Amino acid sequence: MSKQSLYSVTLNGESVESKRHEIKEYFDSTFSLFESVFEVLKDDEVFYQKSELTRHPMIFYFGHTATFFINKLMYMKIITQRINPDFESLFAVGVDEMSWDNMGHVRDKWPELDELRKYRQSVKELVSKLIFELPLTLPIQKDSPMWIVLMGIEHERIHIETSLVLHRQMPLELVKETEKFQINQESGKAPKNSMIEIAASDIQLGVDDSHNLYSWDNEYGSYEECLPTFSASKYLVSNGEFLKFVNDGGYSNLEYWDEEGLEFLEKTKAKYPHFWILKDGVYSYRTLNSEIEMPYDWPVDVNALEAEAFCRYKSDKEGITYQLPSESEYRAIYEYALLKDVPEFQSENANVDFAHYASSVPVNKFSFNGIYDVVGNVWQWSRTAIFSFKGFEVHEAYDDFSVPTFDNKHALVLGSSWASSGNLIAKNSRYAFRKHFFQNAGFRYVITDKKDKEMADIYESDELVSQYCEFQYGNTHFGVENFSIETAKISSKYAINKGKALDLGCATGRASYELAREFDKVEGIDFSVRFVQVGAKLKSDGYVAFSSKEEGELVTSKKVSIDELGYEILAEKVSFWQGDACNLNQEFTGYDLVMATNLIDRLYDPRLFLDTIDERLNTDGILVITSPYTWQESSTKKEFWLGGFTDTNGKDVRTIESLQNILGDKFALMHKEDVDFVIKETARKYQHTISELSVWKKK
Repeated sequence: MSKQSLYSVTLNGESVESKRHEIKEYFDSTFSLFESVFEVLKDDEVFYQKSELTRHPMIFYFGHTATFFINKLMYMKIITQRINPDFESLFAVGVDEMSWDNMGHVRDKWPELDELRKYRQSVKELVSKLIFELPLTLPIQKDSPMWIVLMGIEHERIHIETSLVLHRQMPLELVKETEKFQINQESGKAPKNSMIEIAASDIQLGVDDSHNLYSWDNEYGSYEECLPTFSASKYLVSNGEFLKFVNDGGYSNLEYWDEEGLEFLEKTKAKYPHFWILKDGVYSYRTLNSEIEMPYDWPVDVNALEAEAFCRYKSDKEGITYQLPSESEYRAIYEYALLKDVPEFQSENANVDFAHYASSVPVNKFSFNGIYDVVGNVWQWSRTAIFSFKGFEVHEAYDDFSVPTFDNKHALVLGSSWASSGNLIAKNSRYAFRKHFFQNAGFRYVITDKKDKEMADIYESDELVSQYCEFQYGNTHFGVENFSIETAKISSKYAINKGKALDLGCATGRASYELAREFDKVEGIDFSVRFVQVGAKLKSDGYVAFSSKEEGELVTSKKVSIDELGYEILAEKVSFWQGDACNLNQEFTGYDLVMATNLIDRLYDPRLFLDTIDERLNTDGILVITSPYTWQESSTKKEFWLGGFTDTNGKDVRTIESLQNILGDKFALMHKEDVDFVIKETARKYQHTISELSVWKKK
């Protein structure tokens, strides 16, 4: 395969103009390569097929990366006008198997593919224009508008690889060979694996603001660990080595599988790896677009559950404890291999970055100081559930990139694959998937005495989420009632019909459950997945844990259960979704009540919400808006404020008056009242705020 120009753009440089051209070249190559990935699909009809039941049809992923650019640029107020609001809602959410990614709110009819192709071209033209027009100083920092462009590019690079994995799961008759993605023809007998000793070391992980490459928020911060001497396998586990596990009944011996692994076996009925094909007692192998004779010296492609089961099997057979490497142990292997980071790293010397083939190669082809495939060939599953480093801060533009994976259910994959490029192949990259997912991933094993420490629940380390958990699920203060309970109670009182309610801006979900006391069905929507996942976790796991700040670094750990709250019966009536109130998916409709809680003054364009909210309400539907009207330019550009300013005629503009003007043709104002709320900051500091609640009946 010809070498692609796919390295990440460095953030520093001497010339702003040269950097713009560099970013433009990087953007163009990414956009082009992504579209070439979809040329693997046999024809346009295949875009409307699913490669795997839990995922969307492929057209969703084709549209997703383009809408990502627009949605992030809009949210960060870099642009003020959408290209296609419908597309930018339809293709926004639904990549991972999260509860708020459920397919239930996706339309049956997808748009015409040619229409989507034209949309992608429009996005390309807009982003290309912005690259040369946005303010730019060097080095590029996280608060730079250009950072959002780089974010969109790196996001699309992720989907270059994940889309190839989905295409590889398509029936062979639905894919075709293309010149750009040629498969390796070299294979032979699997080499015998052995162990290499890795010396004890002090490992430091994480990057800081001086780092010269684009990095995701989970890569920032610091983590240190003292590692004892351990041993790592010389090679990745090959198809040939894994065959022994299969032939010895590894998939049927339940002792080798943990609880999640047993669920995987029950659901899939797997007897051998997903990309193996068994016919007449002979195994063959599925590549991206073909079926070939089993390449026993290529790395095996498995999920983390299968890799863990193999390690238990090998431990049982040899009386030695084998396991997957931790993130820190992998870094020690990386240092042992004497690897250089991007951009000094030479991808020609590894099966990565499409430098050679669109497939794996033998596990004994690329050596790094005597240990093979430290980077490239296939990703390597680790035993580390991704967590936040000390000093981790969510990036405002993409708060749902990392935090939803800090759930002890997403295992880190390390080392990159043949399809990895950009940030994916950087030394400090951190990507994690659910253990049952299939990626271009395999594994190596280690022998170590190191005991892994347990990681805290994410809510206990996310200060903002914990503060909202305390606000919604914690104690009341100074005689002020729980705001979520009070607003749900008032809203329910004015609702004429009690079929379906929408809790818009649901935060951590308490009001959604309270509305379920009166309504048959309640949907909670928030822009922030960090908040949405709290209500979803309460439903799925039966509890929420969080920390309550007391003084300085002192916190009190708290935990509330669904039983304590009295929601165990109500939970089935409640669902949670990620969504943008200014551009909701069309499927969110048919409500008897919409409750928009402390939301209106935090929207980037509140008119976009107000002008269409009537379309989502049934006849006699009720709209409830609560807000303290604390307008701020960090949330809403001043030109979009509905109140809190003096107009050109010298008149003071109040938000409630603007609401009456905007909603008056479609709604009748029924009621207004003040509702107090108190937010605890520390044991001795509280915010006491008064929100105005207004009730509007659809005419």
